[in-house]
Amino acid sequence: MILKLHEIEKKFDAVEADFNDMGIVSNPKEMQRLGKLRSDLEPIVMTIREYRKVLDDLSQAEEMLSDPEMRELAQEEIEPLRSKRTDLEAKLKTMLVPKDPYDDKPVIVEIRPAAGGDEAGLFANELFRMYTRYCERQRWKVSVMDHEESGIGGLSRVVFKVDQIGAYSQLKFESGVHRVQRVPATESQGRIHTSTVTVAVLPEADEVDVYIDPKDLEISTFCSSSAGGQHMQKNETAIRIIHRPSGIVSTCQDERSQAQNKIRAMEVLRANLLKMRMEEAQAERSGMRKGQIGTGDRSEKIRTYNFPESRITDHRIKLTIHNLGAFLDGDMQQMLDGLIQDDQARKLAEDEEAA
Repeated sequence: MILKLHEIEKKFDAVEADFNDMGIVSNPKEMQRLGKLRSDLEPIVMTIREYRKVLDDLSQAEEMLSDPEMRELAQEEIEPLRSKRTDLEAKLKTMLVPKDPYDDKPVIVEIRPAAGGDEAGLFANELFRMYTRYCERQRWKVSVMDHEESGIGGLSRVVFKVDQIGAYSQLKFESGVHRVQRVPATESQGRIHTSTVTVAVLPEADEVDVYIDPKDLEISTFCSSSAGGQHMQKNETAIRIIHRPSGIVSTCQDERSQAQNKIRAMEVLRANLLKMRMEEAQAERSGMRKGQIGTGDRSEKIRTYNFPESRITDHRIKLTIHNLGAFLDGDMQQMLDGLIQDDQARKLAEDEEAA
C-alpha cells in the first residue's frame, strides 16, 4: 500500500507542476483535464499527508517513552495516535479501491412493467415518481425522453435523463427487478398480489465513448402519443432508431420536434451500447454473463416493496427499512449509501485477495 500511496503523491505533484507550465496553461482542454485529475487526486493526497504526520507524531511519542520525565505524556498521546493511524489506514484502503470510470456520468433511466399486468404498470409509475422526487431532493435536473401511459394511471414505459455529474455513482445499483407486494384496489378478496418492474440505469455516453456508424441505423418517424397538444398528434415528430448490429431499438417522442427527438433517441442508443460494452467486459472478467435487469419474473428481484408491512427490503445487502411511504417519496439515501458501501467493501476484499 505504501508504494501505491507514494506513486499517487508523485502524480499529484506532477499535476501541480503542470499548472505552472505556460504551454499547458494556454490549452483550455488540457487545463480542464488537469483540473479534473487534480480534484480526483486531492482528497487521497490530503489523507496521505495526514497519515504521514500521524506516523511521525507516533514515532516521536514512542521515542519519548525512554525518557522518565516524558513517559507519562507520551503514554497519553500514543493510544489516540494509534487509533487515528488505524482509522486512516482503513480510509486509505477504501480510497485506493479502483473507481468506476463512469461514476461521474449523468444517467439515463428506463422503467418498464414486467410481471403483474395493470398492477405492474401502476407500480412503474410509482417508481418513476420515487426517482424524480429523489432527484428533486438533490436539486438534480430530470428530463423525460420517452413516456408511454397504460391508460389506467400506470406506465407501459418511461425513459428519463438525470442531467447531473455523479448521478451514476448514486443510482447505478437501482438496476434490476423491483418487486411489489400489495392488495390491488380491484381485489375484492383482500389477497396480496405480487408484481414486478424492471429498472435499467445507464451512464450517459458521449460520442467519444461510443462510435456509431450511420450506415448501421434504421431511422423512422411516427406520430407521438405523448401529451403535447395537437401539434404533436398531427405531425410525425416521434423518432424510432434501430441499431442493426445489436438489435437495440431507441425511441423518443416527448420533444416537440423531430430533430430534438432524434438527438434524445441517439443519447439513449449510445447509453445502451455503452452498457452492453460494460457488461461484455464484466462477463469476460468474471467468466459469466449477468443481465442487468433479468427477465422480470416474480422470482427475480433486487428489492421488495411490501405495502401491508410498510417494508422495503434490498435482498443484495439484506437491508430492511420500515418506512415505505417516505421511501417512495424519494427518501432513499440510506438505501443508496448501503449499496455503495457494500460495493466498496467487496472491491476492497477482492483487491486484498489479489494482493
